[in-house]
Amino acid sequence: MNEFSDCHRLDRRRQAILDAARELFISKGYEQTTLGDVVDAAGGSLSTLYKLFGNKDGLLDAVVFATVTSGAELIRQIVEEEPDPAKALRRIAYGLYDKHLGAEAIALVRIVIAHSIRDKVFAERFFTTTALRSRDAVESALRKWQADGVKFVGHPSDLADMFMGLMVADMQNQAISHGMKGIVDDAGIAFRVEFFLRGAGLWRAEPAS
Repeated sequence: MNEFSDCHRLDRRRQAILDAARELFISKGYEQTTLGDVVDAAGGSLSTLYKLFGNKDGLLDAVVFATVTSGAELIRQIVEEEPDPAKALRRIAYGLYDKHLGAEAIALVRIVIAHSIRDKVFAERFFTTTALRSRDAVESALRKWQADGVKFVGHPSDLADMFMGLMVADMQNQAISHGMKGIVDDAGIAFRVEFFLRGAGLWRAEPAS
């Protein structure tokens, strides 16, 4: 019973540290945030933080991979629910923009870009567990539709790269410019997606509301 209570208490402490670190990294900046700042905000002690995360880089790793996830599951769910490829891709695009272009997600991407320059392993892990998984899910959807007899222009692999490139480019622009370029609105998303659908030969007019 005591062992269970200790584990539960440690889990709560871990979550408190993660929450405090995420807020500080976003508001104050990763480089400017000290582990002492995190402990002051979360409670507990430096020894507990070191025990749970090893060091500051370990804490950043935990924050990033607890917060920023791929859209692969979202993509698979939409493909299962929506048989029409054009409608499915429209839903996927809006879902990914909503998921990855929020203020918190962009702030974390900014930190990831900076940290990736000096940590190749971190960069590779971030890429393979986020953007690459989403891109592979889009390619799988295109291959499925192709096998079902849907005709389109281009190879599923190339089209998946191009489709995900819409979101990735906007996400990187937001992160690097600190929002100077302006948030992509619904009209901007629609233009990008419809342009892609027409180029790929997948465009289907949606009925007027």
